[in-house]
Amino acid sequence: MTPPTRRTWARRGHTPVIRVRARTQRRFSVAALACYKAGERSRLIFRPRLHGRHDSSARRSLAWTDYRDLLTAAHHQLGAPMVVIWDNLNVHKDARLRTFIDARDWITCYYLPPYAPDLNPVEGIWSLLRRNCQAHTAFSDHDQLLAALRRGLRQLQYRSNLIDSCLTATRLALTTTRRQPQ
Repeated sequence: MTPPTRRTWARRGHTPVIRVRARTQRRFSVAALACYKAGERSRLIFRPRLHGRHDSSARRSLAWTDYRDLLTAAHHQLGAPMVVIWDNLNVHKDARLRTFIDARDWITCYYLPPYAPDLNPVEGIWSLLRRNCQAHTAFSDHDQLLAALRRGLRQLQYRSNLIDSCLTATRLALTTTRRQPQ
């Protein structure tokens, strides 16, 4: 991950340079849910994952089981039925995950239209994360990056007003009616 920059300065005539060691072959994935429950503060539930080396044959992204576990953990934390609105990531549409969702009466799933990141509140979370805990930082190893990601996500968890702003920015209605089985 290249270090994002917000603003910088240097003496006139000198270009600012950040020296970074050789890139690592490791990859991080983070799955997150921005949750809203009427009458309570908004929540952010996330699961970071460090993947193996780039040259190995191991999976380098989150599997459907990771999303299944995230949904189950969110259900236990919220203690209520869930309406999940997902983008069109291929893992979100995996048949095994779809079977898991269809077998549970406490979860209803909707998909955002293709190419609509402005309707996804988690995109706002990633933007806040990149602008705050990752700005102007060149991480020396994957442990430092993982620690910064966890710290930034935990800070966002305790600032429900920021999660609310990400949910509000989508302009989606936050109240839904539960569909009754026929």
